[in-house]
Amino acid sequence: MMSNPDAHARPWREIPRRACRKIRVGDVDVGGDAPITVQSMTNTPTTDVAATIAQIRAMKEAGADIVRVSCPDEESSAALKEIVSGVSAPIVADIHFHYKRAIEAAENGAACLRINPGNIGAESRVRDVIQAAKDHGCSMRIGVNAGSLEKDLLEKYGEPCPQAMLESAQRHIRILEDNDFFNFKISCKASDVFMAAAAYRLLADACDYPLHLGITEAGGLRTGTVKSAIGLGALLWAGIGDTIRVSLSADPVEEVRVGYEILKALGLRSRGVNVIACPSCARQQFNVIETVRMVEARLAHISKPLTVSIIGCVVNGPGEALMTDIGVTGGGRGTHKIYVGGIPSHKIDTSQEDLVDHIVRQVEAKVRNMG
Repeated sequence: MMSNPDAHARPWREIPRRACRKIRVGDVDVGGDAPITVQSMTNTPTTDVAATIAQIRAMKEAGADIVRVSCPDEESSAALKEIVSGVSAPIVADIHFHYKRAIEAAENGAACLRINPGNIGAESRVRDVIQAAKDHGCSMRIGVNAGSLEKDLLEKYGEPCPQAMLESAQRHIRILEDNDFFNFKISCKASDVFMAAAAYRLLADACDYPLHLGITEAGGLRTGTVKSAIGLGALLWAGIGDTIRVSLSADPVEEVRVGYEILKALGLRSRGVNVIACPSCARQQFNVIETVRMVEARLAHISKPLTVSIIGCVVNGPGEALMTDIGVTGGGRGTHKIYVGGIPSHKIDTSQEDLVDHIVRQVEAKVRNMG
């Protein structure tokens, strides 16, 4: 019902997307009119095939559209073949310096190669990598990072800055274009939110390629989430960005979850249960914080998009419930009102544990009816 409002009926919710080319990463479209995709990266040793496959599957279950895997050596790029065959998500091979790793990754099934063409070496080596990408249907990502800019650019600008990052990106773009390769996207990452956002805005104006957004090395789960939400949220709200990766010093599955929450908050993607809940106060008629924690854990497996409101009293509860698929409002004396599809449905008089069970049953019934 209310979880997927008609954007045309609410123009203040519309976010016009930056026009750009569309590329393919395996079977996933990136750019153009394609949905903004969510990425993450494995942190298992790539040579531990079983562990890497298990982590990719967990990320895919959480909603990852694309997963990146590091290939720092020949053993890792060789392991890619078995990894690719064991998962359903398109795999991006992370390549930094050795051009042979890129060629091997393309041969072993990578859907995309993450490189900096300028780091690969001689022009002949760059041509070999591009030819391998063409032969095996790989796209590429140019990965510019404020922490690894070219020495001459640092000398020119004095320090990492948005203009230096843009110039680095443009250099790499020219290398690929000069070799008749256009199936690529670009990132321009920095750990500084202001620098990253400014660099992406410059890049968005300077080219029409898809942009991979990220605030690199953002930090732990809490600080990294806040920095990423501010930086990526500002860019996405401006219509900039075609695929995102939230970089956290945490379980990669958390990166996927945070990425989706950012997109959901902006109305750019819908996946899973969106819980609207009050912060709780002395008016609450049940333990809101614990109820929310239990409900979110119990409903984490649901991928269908719908909204649940959990409000502890009648001040804002009825109004919020009118705009959600399932709502509960604390009504006093242990009695709580349940709303379904924005309409008052029934009252229950129950304990907190039973209240959680009741909410979960209502949501699961709603999901079944959605088909």
